[in-house]
This record gives sequence, structure tokens and C-alpha cells, in this order.
Amino acid sequence: MLTVNPAVPAKTVKELVDLIKANPGKYNFGSAGVGTQAHLAGELFRLSLGLDLVHVPFGGGGPAVAAVVAGHTPISFGSPQAAMQHVKEGTVRALAVTSKTRSQIFPDVPTMTEAGYPQIEGDSWVGILVPAGTPADIVTVLHRESAKILAQPDTKERLAVLGYEVVASTPEDFANRIKIEIEMWAKVIRAANIKAE
Repeated sequence: MLTVNPAVPAKTVKELVDLIKANPGKYNFGSAGVGTQAHLAGELFRLSLGLDLVHVPFGGGGPAVAAVVAGHTPISFGSPQAAMQHVKEGTVRALAVTSKTRSQIFPDVPTMTEAGYPQIEGDSWVGILVPAGTPADIVTVLHRESAKILAQPDTKERLAVLGYEVVASTPEDFANRIKIEIEMWAKVIRAANIKAE
């Protein structure tokens, strides 16, 4: 999710982009740390729009949001969960989510695509992986049982409260998503010259 300090005079992503372009070198964005999904989303935003925007890494999503609340970093990319309470209290303003669909916990916050920036897409996900070479019958059983657990109403409800949407795709679909994302994010990492710390 892209959030800003309420003092930032931008109520939409377009207004924020225009503001950054009109004030080169003035704005920075915080994230949960170097190489995190939030950092990569912020770099994709910066690179794809040609913005003069500096990344400020923090030691987690909470400290990154706290810096936005305090006004130290006026912009942040992070998980909706990390910003949830601050958005509800009005101490940060949510402008958009970078996922394909709107967040279940923030249904009124548009996606980047809806905000006019379809090239800025990428969300965090959690998956179950096994070592390469695991027999197909074991993968099938693990997938089937995991999907059953994730389909249970209490599991779905608990994950939704935490801001997660259950997707029990096939192992093949998941492997394909990983491959596509490795290629996509590798381009961003190279273009932004991100190095391991």
C-alpha cells in the first residue's frame, strides 16, 4: 500500500506524482528494508514514472509507518497490515494498493491500476514450498490438504482479519508465478542498483 503523511498535499496518486515531479529531490519514501516487497514496489513506482525519489530503509514495516506518521519520511510503501491502525486513525493517508485487486481490509482504497498506473503492480504473498525433487504424490497430498485447511471458513476469516486473501492455486500455477516474479523483480533490482546488505 502507498501511504503518505496527512501533511502531504496529495489526495490521489496522480497528485502525488505531480507533487514529486514539481519538487525534485524533496521527497523520499520509506519501506520495511532493502530488498523487501515494499522497497521493490517503491522502486518500481520511482523508475516507471521517472521520479526523483530517495529510498529510506527501515528495520520493518512498523518503523517505516511510524516514520510517515512522524513526518520523517512523507511517503511509504508497505503492507496494509502495517498501516492498518494508522489509516483508521487518520495519522497516515492511504492512496493506493499495488495488488491486482483492492485490499479486503481497505476496500475503499483504489489499486494502482484504478489510479491510472497499471505498470505499478506487485503484492506480497505467502506460499508453501518443498525441496526440489520432492515426489509428485507427496506434492499432491500437501497441496490437497493445505487447500482444504485454507478453505475452512474460520481459517479464511482469521487470515482476512490479518489482511490476507486465500488463493489455493495449483503447484504449477504457483511455480509459474514465482518464475514470472523473479524475472520482473530482477529487472527492478538491476535498474535500481539494489545490493544485498
